Order: sequence, then structure tokens, then C-alpha cells
Amino acid sequence: MTVYHFTGIKGSGMSSLAQILFDSGEQVQGSDVETYYFTEQPLRDRNITILPFNADNIQKGMTVIAGNAFPDEHPEIVRAKELGVEVIRYHKFLGDYIKNYTSIAITGAHGKTSTTGLMSHVIGGFMPTSFLIGDGTGSGEENASYFVMEACEYRRHFLAYHPDYAVMTNIDFDHPDYYKDVNDVYSAFQKLALQVKKAIIACGDDEHLQKIQANVPVVYYGLGANNDFAARNVEKTTDGTTFEVYVRNEYYDKFTIPLYGDHAILNSLAVISLCHYEGIPADVIQERLSTYSGVKRRFTETKIGNNVLVDDYAHHPTEINATIQSARQKYPDRQIVAIFQPHTFSRTQAFLQQFADSLKKADAIYLCEIFSSAREKQGELTISDLANLIEGSNILQLENIEILKKHTNAVFLFMGAGDVHKYQDAFENVLKNGEETA
Repeated sequence: MTVYHFTGIKGSGMSSLAQILFDSGEQVQGSDVETYYFTEQPLRDRNITILPFNADNIQKGMTVIAGNAFPDEHPEIVRAKELGVEVIRYHKFLGDYIKNYTSIAITGAHGKTSTTGLMSHVIGGFMPTSFLIGDGTGSGEENASYFVMEACEYRRHFLAYHPDYAVMTNIDFDHPDYYKDVNDVYSAFQKLALQVKKAIIACGDDEHLQKIQANVPVVYYGLGANNDFAARNVEKTTDGTTFEVYVRNEYYDKFTIPLYGDHAILNSLAVISLCHYEGIPADVIQERLSTYSGVKRRFTETKIGNNVLVDDYAHHPTEINATIQSARQKYPDRQIVAIFQPHTFSRTQAFLQQFADSLKKADAIYLCEIFSSAREKQGELTISDLANLIEGSNILQLENIEILKKHTNAVFLFMGAGDVHKYQDAFENVLKNGEETA
């Protein structure tokens, strides 16, 4: 039996894939930096070996799955080639692997992770389903019929996939270090559309997705009445959201979700549309929707005293808008405090004014230093450039985290794709210490 060695096993997709192979009975190990990432916990729960990067990790007879962040010059990849060990890039391996299932690739500029989590949970209540979620969660079900996966558009990696279905949540300009503009992003999605085998489930409220051309049916969902699957008579409460679904203007069923914000309705519609297409009964869909508990780092709540701390991956203006809207629906009477850590200098530069505009929808705004990623260590601007566009905003340092205590009975939104959790951890410690001395 071959040993699968993951170079960069803590990467969100890599961790998920390692879990899937392990669950499926394969021998799995991997290597990465020693810094702790939340994506490694499921690996440790399975007792999967995680080693420091070292060329000596590579032995004959292995198959090396290489994370996309690591160049061919990486010592482990170099050693593998010296030994004649097969090296497969993550997205290429995944593209081959999904051919064994009815595959559902979920993509879009925003909403991929949440929709993948919801889709796998709902379909998993009908048939055995394996899934790969971009929050570092994966599961390999024996005898799985379906494979639900998050498919990222970054560097056009998703073009390695030829899925049975593609769910396209939206097209928006992001990854400015790679894409030139929104038309460049659209061209990538258009190319993927031509690789889909059965059908595309697309958000019809998105003007770019309206133009998608494909060789298979394109089924549109959305809040607009002209969609194939349309949500009507929406009721939003502090407990969740209820809406009726009309299929090509005919009443289908009424659904209730324990989720908040318009984006949650759209994500649910994507799932309902695909399930309807696959003949999954409405009562199964509703039962699974009602038991969905969410994915990591997507409006993940911690309650301490009368404060609510929310951990959220929002790192684009559109996502910040959605997170604040969710908080307003669930906690209409509370102050909303935004703590935002921009992710990458190029994204911060490209969306500087849009970040300012979206953050202003909170009641109080705190900004953390820009997080530099592995692919981009420095840039021209600083966090002060964003702060200057938001009157009354504050720059937050770990050592002055106690300033947040002046907000009581509040909802604190810790948003970002970097290590913004360290600010939340520090604030949690302040609040817990305060409780102990009170």
C-alpha cells in the first residue's frame, strides 16, 4: 500500500483531502511549518503524522501530494523527483479522484465554504456523501455516491476539475494579485462551465452568471422572481429565516433555515435546486437544513457574559457586508463592533474604499495590521491608509485589546482570513479574567 505524503498538509484543501484519504483506509502523513493552524486539528484527531518540512521525509514508494503554495524547488519536491517518487499537485489529484463519484463542485467568489458545508450536510442525509470543505474539514464515506467539494478559482486551479455539477454562487473581482479585473475572473468561470457534465446551478441574481454559456442545462436560483428556483415571502426573525420556493413560478415548498442574511437564503436555494434536480425529497431537504450547524470560521459564535464574539472569515467587502447583515438580523438590539484584519496588501490596495464603505455599516470599527500571506510579504500601504477613510475608527494592537471592554452587551465581529483569531483569543482572556475577579 502506498503512503500518501502531503507537502503542506495544513493547507485548508490539503488538510481536507488528507482526512478523506485517511477515512477511506489509505496511509497518510504530511509535513508543514510548526505554527498552529485550525486546519490541523482534524488531522491530530485522527492521529495523522505531521512532520516539520524536511527532504528526508520523502521515501521511495510514496506518492507525494504537493500543496499549490509550494514551488517545484521545495526541498521535499526536489527529493521526491531525485528518488523517482510521483509528485501530484493537489488540484490535479483531486480532479482525478472525483471521477469515482457523482461530483458537485461548488465555486464562486463568495459563499463557497458555507454552501459546500450545507450541500454536503443535506445530501449526506439522503445518500453516503464524501466532502471536502475549504475550512479544513473533509470526510471520506465508504460506499459514497456523492462527492461535494469546494472549488477555488484562484490561479484557475478549478480548471483541473470536470465535475458532474457545478454550483456557481457569484462572480466578483478578488485575488487582485492574479486576476486583472472581473472580466478575467468571468473568463475562468466560463471555461469551467464548459467542463461540467450534467448541469450548472447558478445564482441568477448575479449579472455575470446570467451570461454563462454551457453545453449542459443552466438552472438559475435567486431572490428575483424570474429565476427557475425563486425564494418568495421571506420572513426574517432572530431565530432564522423562512421562505417559500417557487420552481418556474409554481409553488414547491416552504423551508426554514437556522441562518441569517440574504446570502444564507441564496446558499440554501443553491442546495434546494440541486437536490430537486437529483430527486431528493423536500422533507429530507428541510430536515437536514434545520439540523445544519455551520462550518468553521463562518459566523462562529462564542458567548462570554453578555457579549457575543463572532469569528468570521470575511476578507472581501462583499463578505463584510453579509456578515454585518447577519449580525443585524440575529441581534437587532445590540451594538455591532467590527474588528477587521485585511488579508494581503494587493487586496487591501484594490478594495480600499470598498472596505471602508462596508465597515462603516458597523457601530464601531477597529482595524488590525495587514496580514501578509506566504505569497506576499509586504506592500506599499499600511493599515493607516484604511483608517484614514473611516472616521472614528481605531487601530487595534494586541497590547491594548482591553479597549474593546468599553462596549458592553455587544456583538464583536472578528473578521479576516489571516490570524485575526489572536485578537479574539486575547479579548476572550480579558473577559474571562474579568468574570473571575468580579
